[in-house]
Amino acid sequence: MNSSVWRAAGNINEFQTSMSRPVKEPVQEQDARFAYFLDVDGTLLPIAESPEVVFPSGAVCSLLARLSASVEGALALVSGRPLHELDVMFAPHRFPVAAQHGAEMRNPGGRVTWWEGHLPALQSVGAKIRHLTDMDGRLRLEDKGLAISLHYRRAPQLGDGLTATMLEMLAPYRTLRLQPGKCVLEVCAAELGKGQAVEAFMHQAPFAGRRPVYMGDDLTDESGFEAVNAMDGISIKVGQEPSVASMRLPDPASVLRWLAARIPDGSPGHA
Repeated sequence: MNSSVWRAAGNINEFQTSMSRPVKEPVQEQDARFAYFLDVDGTLLPIAESPEVVFPSGAVCSLLARLSASVEGALALVSGRPLHELDVMFAPHRFPVAAQHGAEMRNPGGRVTWWEGHLPALQSVGAKIRHLTDMDGRLRLEDKGLAISLHYRRAPQLGDGLTATMLEMLAPYRTLRLQPGKCVLEVCAAELGKGQAVEAFMHQAPFAGRRPVYMGDDLTDESGFEAVNAMDGISIKVGQEPSVASMRLPDPASVLRWLAARIPDGSPGHA
């Protein structure tokens, strides 16, 4: 079992973490050819009580555009959000994207693909999750189309009970998995994840042949860290929680400073 994922048929006691390795602050490697994979919420942007109120500044959008240009487009957003939300947030820029944990992908050429094999099961489970939220106003359901999130930020003490309930609910559905996050439980396609999305990008130009850098803050990013670790890449955990990442930064502001320092003077679009 992947350390960052709870399978629908798994027992909660089987969730074993291997995320205790010491991590250090990343240093600059000026001569390396990198490919960047960036989580959004909690990594590029602070986490808010509601994701609808979070938007990047023009400076953040410009930074990503300049960094992307400096690596010939080898920069992708890897997020649990739907693709259309990311496009609105980062407009007018349109980066390669792995949205909804890889169920919705836009490749470097702009072609968008979807994973839909899990939708019948997701729709069935969605009705049951909606019943949970109807019974408790502190819970919020977010239907993303290819994934469904149950947010409990207003009642974090409910996390363990909700996890057990959700695992039991998902047990009959082999096409689904439960992805834990920060005060959120997300139901996703069992065969997909951020790690698989990174691997898919790394087989395509302009990512192929570069050293991958993955930056993320949540349990949803652990499979991304695992993927780049296996490729001798750079995995950077944002925050203090345990992680398989080899390096660490404290917060989104430090992430932006680190990325800005990666843009060489004289690169295309450099301000």
